[in-house]
Amino acid sequence: MTVEWEYLKVIRARFESVKKLGDGAIQQVTKEEVHWQPNEASNSIAIIVKHLSGNMISRWTDFLTTDGEKPDRNREQEFQDTISSLEQLYSLWEEGWATVFDTLNTLQTDDLLKTVVIRGEKHSVIDALERQLAHYAYHVGQMIYIGKQLKGVNWASLSIPVGKSEAYLQEMLKKHNAE
Repeated sequence: MTVEWEYLKVIRARFESVKKLGDGAIQQVTKEEVHWQPNEASNSIAIIVKHLSGNMISRWTDFLTTDGEKPDRNREQEFQDTISSLEQLYSLWEEGWATVFDTLNTLQTDDLLKTVVIRGEKHSVIDALERQLAHYAYHVGQMIYIGKQLKGVNWASLSIPVGKSEAYLQEMLKKHNAE
């Protein structure tokens, strides 16, 4: 195994983890709640999903060969809540992530130091991967926070629940010491 293969394995796992958190947030809200905004300057879960999907499709389609900001992307429209159903929300969410993973699964170690362009700015593939991971984690964190605001005590924790840190630690130690 090389450092490059390890990096590709780790970055794929990190994207999968971010998607899983987003899946968990979406699964806990209703079709009405996905449209809730704390104020006019904030986005709803529906808008965040629409924006992420638009970004993912633009950035990851022809990732190595074309500018990540595609001419047919309408970023401004992504911030208009036009989602009419949970099915449409899930469809956009899954389409975006499928584009991400389809591209990630084709990357080879010799691609990591290649240059890609986003809005005319050159980035190494590693930098572009890290940039997108941070962007998606930021927005998924917003989705989780919105879900927690809406659900309160009925929110099912997507990480270690408060008051359960020691039990989780012991579980992990037991699991990993058995390996």
